[in-house]
Amino acid sequence: MWTQDTITYNGKTYRYAVKHFEEPSEFGYDEGRASKIWIERDGKTVFNYDRGMDIKAADRDTKAVLEMLLKKFN
Repeated sequence: MWTQDTITYNGKTYRYAVKHFEEPSEFGYDEGRASKIWIERDGKTVFNYDRGMDIKAADRDTKAVLEMLLKKFN
């Protein structure tokens, strides 16, 4: 299942898309349920995971947003 939405953190708005499943997988982030995670801020991709790391978190705020998404979807 795909989930797309926005989240506001520290005064900035982040767009995200997460592909997640019912069960964990070897392809998931840390072998979890989310196999694809994309985060964008100000029109720029600041994190991307597509069954493997493509773009690491750009900064501390992005890491915090990623952690929120992982709590919910992974």
